[in-house]
Amino acid sequence: MITIPGVDPVFMWIGFILLICLLLALDLGVLNKKDHVIGVKEALLWSAFWIGLSLLFNALLWWKFGSDTGLEFFTGYIIEKSLSIDNLFVFLLIFGAFNIPRIYQHRVLFWGILGAIVMRGIFIVAGAALVSRFQWIFVIFGAFILYGAYRMYFDEDQEFDPEQSVAVRWVRKVFPVSRSLHGHAMFTREDGKRAVTILFVALVVIELTDVVFATDSIPAVFAITTDPFIVFTSNIFAIMGLRSLYFALAEMHEMFIYLKAGLAAVLAFIGAKMVLYKWVHLPVWLSLLVIVVILGIATVASLLKNRSDIRHGRRPGGGHPETITGAALGDILAEEHHGGERGK
Repeated sequence: MITIPGVDPVFMWIGFILLICLLLALDLGVLNKKDHVIGVKEALLWSAFWIGLSLLFNALLWWKFGSDTGLEFFTGYIIEKSLSIDNLFVFLLIFGAFNIPRIYQHRVLFWGILGAIVMRGIFIVAGAALVSRFQWIFVIFGAFILYGAYRMYFDEDQEFDPEQSVAVRWVRKVFPVSRSLHGHAMFTREDGKRAVTILFVALVVIELTDVVFATDSIPAVFAITTDPFIVFTSNIFAIMGLRSLYFALAEMHEMFIYLKAGLAAVLAFIGAKMVLYKWVHLPVWLSLLVIVVILGIATVASLLKNRSDIRHGRRPGGGHPETITGAALGDILAEEHHGGERGK
């Protein structure tokens, strides 16, 4: 692992985690203390802030540890950032299915990101331990990534159905669910009993969804570097700006029709690289170039398709999925929970 002469690696980790905690506290405790709808302009400004902060940290690593470390961080950051875009479209479906007002979506995503940081930290520590002991684990990681690429490309987009969600079924078995929203609160009291709100249910679904996505993205970064500090910091910086990127892309996600194919191609490239690690050794800069070219082609092709659709009087992309209202879903969950209690 990269180390600063005279500085214990533990202090490097503690210092970075404290920095992230400070930024999160500043975000929710000061800058977004009051709930408000985040517009595209504000989202783009915040996205620029997080990207700029990530590049500043990247420059620090480059200066302190050399170009190889700097390239590893930047490539890992690009991989995680690009794969996170697919998460955002899924979050859009989840919020639509639960009919979460936009004014409360930022708070749900805030706690979702906080949970993702903890879970990804656990995954990265475990992954680093496995990689250091068993080189053949690269083949397993590569196989997972290749399957993820296949699933991403061939699985058709489906509407999120709360009634079919494992997370929703688990929540309604464990907790009473309120029939309505209670501002930005995750918990409330009804009939003298503690209950969770629809926002909490949506948060659980988002957390479990991120865990599924992390099984692709984290091994993908291990294909670039096995240094746990680089994997962790590039991962965290990428997802810290995820909320802002969500609000920026929520209004224009239909523009990127070929992005999913591009992301699948990136995963396929990384998966093949890991499976063939004994015979194929690509420098980090070449891997970065391949990834950027693939994403560039997907983006340009999407924009050209949009221009063609507009020229022919067609609307780019498809419509939005039908949603089930938060109140209606609350009625369903609450009724089933009480029904389960009566059957005991």
